[in-house]
Amino acid sequence: MRKYLEEEMLYEPLRGKVRYNCTAYVGMDGCRIFEVFFCGKLFRQFSLETVNSLFVREGRARKTSPMSIAEYWAEFRDLLEKYPMNARSEYTDGEFARALEKYRNSDIRTGLLSDDPIVRMFAILDRRAGKRTLRAMADTIAEGPEWLKRVYEFRMDPEHSQ
Repeated sequence: MRKYLEEEMLYEPLRGKVRYNCTAYVGMDGCRIFEVFFCGKLFRQFSLETVNSLFVREGRARKTSPMSIAEYWAEFRDLLEKYPMNARSEYTDGEFARALEKYRNSDIRTGLLSDDPIVRMFAILDRRAGKRTLRAMADTIAEGPEWLKRVYEFRMDPEHSQ
């Protein structure tokens, strides 16, 4: 994943400034934490925990105790169904992995126009996305999630231009 995203597909001036990381912890039942770093600083995490933290902050998740692990996960899955990706600003590791697969199997135009903000992130950082194309999509970026606007601004920053 890293070689593909950081070397093969990344916009040349951003090489060495964008890094992807994947961590799997023992006992997490195959769950991972995907991270994106810009200029050595953590930009974004994608995991079940980041989505759960969002649900707790927004008062969507119950905070009653004691709660069994089975009850916790049942409620979490229900919340994921109730609040799909386009209704929240945090995303799971599975959503990140599916977006990466979609991105890898699509042309750049499809990626830039995707409804999936993670696919759009990959496409915006892609070497095949030209400056004129990216400038033309400024209005659609402005309507998207705040974090995606920051990805777009990072890519369009003149400091990163050739």
